[in-house]
Amino acid sequence: MALPIFVVDAFTSEPFGGNPAGVVLDHGDESWMQRVAAEMRHSETAFVRPRADALAYDLRWFTPEVEVSLCGHATLASAHVLFETGRVSPNDTITFHTRGSELRAAHAGSEGVTLDFPVSVPRPSTSPDAELFAALGIEPVEMLACDGDFFLCIVDDAGTVRTLEPDFAALRFLRHVRGVYVSAPGDKGYDIVSRCFGPRVGIDEDPVTGSMYCVLAAYWCPQLGKDELRAFQASARGGELTARLAGDRVLLTGRATTVLSGELSAVN
Repeated sequence: MALPIFVVDAFTSEPFGGNPAGVVLDHGDESWMQRVAAEMRHSETAFVRPRADALAYDLRWFTPEVEVSLCGHATLASAHVLFETGRVSPNDTITFHTRGSELRAAHAGSEGVTLDFPVSVPRPSTSPDAELFAALGIEPVEMLACDGDFFLCIVDDAGTVRTLEPDFAALRFLRHVRGVYVSAPGDKGYDIVSRCFGPRVGIDEDPVTGSMYCVLAAYWCPQLGKDELRAFQASARGGELTARLAGDRVLLTGRATTVLSGELSAVN
């Protein structure tokens, strides 16, 4: 039996912007899901399967090379598909069961979808990392460690973030660095501007990274004296969202648009 499959551009209201994600409305075995993600070649492909509760779904995410524990844009894409296709009413809240935690998604009207994610507080790094800085081509004013061998590098100017040209081969070679966020105070009406690089997980640059804002909200909200941030991710495709810090949760709101829908015939 063929399975419904979609490509959704997340954190944008315009097609061919934001971050594209594959969404498959079912699960298979792990090796099959990994092969589908490799075929799709998006930074993540989400696999969504309904549970007994009509508003609850199992959700897993795969890059072209590995399964990941948290992915914001593919969660937004999955919720968008469920709302847009009428599988879930806009008046209801979706609960996603993942291997990391329960996540929730609510329809936000013209603003898109609001995701309820756990906050992730970065930790001061114990020492500078000359190899990482050389690969990025920057000297950050602050470096912090994040969960999962990710790092947050703070620079003092949004222009530095926007024009950054990392050495992706050098980044892939750094076995202690799974990925890196680079962020600065914002410009052009945004509170912050950021980018995300993850060559070791098969993504040189992630166009828009929802999960990154679980870290950035924890860092920047106290720094800027705000509970809510208007954020821009300065990749080539670009994308925007709001991130609101709410205790130990981060509420991420962004739009999405479906650019492809069809059937996946190669089922297991």
